[in-house]
Amino acid sequence: MVTEDEIKKKIQFRQIGAKIAYYRTLRGLKQEELAKLANVSTSVLSRIERGQYNNNISVAMLLVMGEALHIEPSLFLTFNEDEKRRGWEDLSLGGKVKEQENATVGKEEKSSKGRKSSKQEA
Repeated sequence: MVTEDEIKKKIQFRQIGAKIAYYRTLRGLKQEELAKLANVSTSVLSRIERGQYNNNISVAMLLVMGEALHIEPSLFLTFNEDEKRRGWEDLSLGGKVKEQENATVGKEEKSSKGRKSSKQEA
């Protein structure tokens, strides 16, 4: 059985990876470019960004990523309450939040199409 501590750790690794991906895209870098700057393989960077890097990211790795992205490495480890809540929801609901959002968007699109058809007929 998975413990609450293991779940929290998994959430944190996903959030760290998401922040690395966010700052990479903000800087206009491709994974290959950041991987080269950080002296890691593209595969390693991809796993880090997905939060699946052997459940272990070293401080040295975070320092290198911060330097390559020109940001303070502490930004990778600092989460506000909203980020903590979202990370917990995404993981604890098994992605059901995204499924619900997609379903809502789909309903809205169908609803707006129905309204367009009614207006065109009138």
